Amino acid sequence: MTLNLCVLTPNRIVWDSEEKEIALFTNSGQIGVLPNHAPIATAVDIGILRIRLNDQWLTMALMGGFARIEAALRKAEGKRQTIEANLALRWARTRVEAINAIS
Repeated sequence: MTLNLCVLTPNRIVWDSEEKEIALFTNSGQIGVLPNHAPIATAVDIGILRIRLNDQWLTMALMGGFARIEAALRKAEGKRQTIEANLALRWARTRVEAINAIS
């Protein structure tokens, strides 16, 4: 089983594909995501994104932005997770807009 990963920065989409596992730094600390993880949207802090494709790990430096992680099975989503993900996504977009306004 895989999960879909879409990583966005203020300027562009950095990554959009299916993965087996990821680890990244968010505004609330480092998270690791495996298949069947609850879908989330979160702001991304400066740090390393680690992506596991099959048996190999890829790394990517991130300088902020936001990430949306969705399970391959959308039926696993509950109403609470959807609300929390939408709030996190809204907060992340606001944060990106504020950073762009300052720059």
